[in-house]
Amino acid sequence: MLSKLSVRNYAIIDALEVVFTDHLNIITGETGAGKSILVGALGLVLGARADSSVLRDADKKAVVEALFTGVNGVSVKALLDRWDMDASDEIIIRRELSSNGKSRAFINDTPANLTQLQELSALLVDMHLQFDTLDLGRNDFQRFILDALCDHESLLTEYRAVYAEYARLQQAITTLKATMEAGSRELDYHRFLLEELEEADWKDREMEDLEEELRTLSHAEQIKSTLSRICHELEESEQPVVQQLKSMLNLLNALGNVHAGLPGLAERMQSAYLELQDIGAELSDISERVNMDAERMDEVTRRIDVGARLMKKHGVRTSAELSQIRDDLRTRVGRVANAEDELTALQKALETASGKATVMARRIRDARHAQAGPFAEKVALLLSRVGMPNARLRVDLADAPLYEGGSERVQFLFDANRSGRFEPLQRVASGGELSRLMLVVKSLVARSVAMPTLIFDEIDSGISGEAARQVGILMKELSAGHQVISITHQPQIAARADTHHYVYKEEVAGAIVTNIRPLSGEERVRAIAGMLGGANPSALVLENAREMIEEGRMPGDAPRKKGRS
Repeated sequence: MLSKLSVRNYAIIDALEVVFTDHLNIITGETGAGKSILVGALGLVLGARADSSVLRDADKKAVVEALFTGVNGVSVKALLDRWDMDASDEIIIRRELSSNGKSRAFINDTPANLTQLQELSALLVDMHLQFDTLDLGRNDFQRFILDALCDHESLLTEYRAVYAEYARLQQAITTLKATMEAGSRELDYHRFLLEELEEADWKDREMEDLEEELRTLSHAEQIKSTLSRICHELEESEQPVVQQLKSMLNLLNALGNVHAGLPGLAERMQSAYLELQDIGAELSDISERVNMDAERMDEVTRRIDVGARLMKKHGVRTSAELSQIRDDLRTRVGRVANAEDELTALQKALETASGKATVMARRIRDARHAQAGPFAEKVALLLSRVGMPNARLRVDLADAPLYEGGSERVQFLFDANRSGRFEPLQRVASGGELSRLMLVVKSLVARSVAMPTLIFDEIDSGISGEAARQVGILMKELSAGHQVISITHQPQIAARADTHHYVYKEEVAGAIVTNIRPLSGEERVRAIAGMLGGANPSALVLENAREMIEEGRMPGDAPRKKGRS
């Protein structure tokens, strides 16, 4: 639950802290005192967009911090684990806003972004504002409500997995058919290109090796002549270089025992002598293997010409790239050739997935049909309690092709005056009607799903008297299993609070600021009486307020004494 909300330097709030309790928390105060400012501040920690214009003192940052306790939901912990954040039974969300417009957010002192705040807060708080009743007009929200009452979440999860596979197969078939259509137009050309490359049979680095061989063949005479001359000078001339080095080595060895530095040099000269002998042998071997071969030269030239033409044709520069193009063409041609078999296999798999999805969707549909009538009846009873005795809701289930929500579309139809004409909810219901309908729906759904803290911001506007009293009873019933926080102007609702907070303005250091304090005892009686009869309530009004508070402590719908309003 939301245990504490701290706000500093926000709008007309200098600094305040609100401690909330279990069950029904009511916030009252005069119009303009700042009740909805609290909701706006809470919205910041829940991921709302920030505006630096809300700073009370532009030289300081605004800070809003919310403490949630008793957080033990699997979904919350899984979400924090996914973000590598510590999961505990307490979560502190903090939002800081600077005058330059920059905003920072933290979850348990770990930096977070707005998307993370929104995902997490959706699991912690259900904030119902005056204009959030638009959600009730959305078909996916209406479907969620009906499914929550059906209590078949595991079936829905299983169905969505089967449907996802069904949709994937549909997309795969569509893509394959498009590929086959395009491939059939290009198949002959691709086959021609493939045959050409396979006939050429280019290997990786073949072009580079052939170009090197051609350079050698083109300079064979020069290479042979030069190497022969070098070999002659090394070993066969009148004064061979190798023989001269050998003679010098012998002279140096003769002095090895008369100077300490000469043996090392002699070893190095010995290494040079052996290296020159080895060089001469390799040069001689290369010279013998290099020959003028006009026939091979023509063959290499023709092969290079073929490769150059193919490279130019395909826009590449290496034989390895040609090999890759050949392999790609093999894959394309093979894919088109095997596409019919693949298409048959996909269509068979689609038929299987469709059958499974259809069977499961039928079970979902049956559960929805079974729940639709009783749900509409329960809504009618509760609407009558909140001042709409002639209003009726009907759940329309229309067959539809398979989609992620099943095999029918869910739509709430509404008739406010028993006219017999049911029309889509968003077209005919007024704002006040939608507000009360949303409260009724949530009071029913809350019994079926683990809903988070519920926050209502003046959804009771436009009602009074017995209707407001019944709204208060509904909220009281709802708060038996959930934390409810409600901002209200209705004394009939405020009287049922387990915790009553009063928002007020006061002058501090010459400036008007908003503050809040919990009410109890006679102070609370006077606050309720003020909502009933104005700033100076009579003794009769005060007594009426006490009776309302006493009645609010009782479970259910306690009877009221005659003569009291």
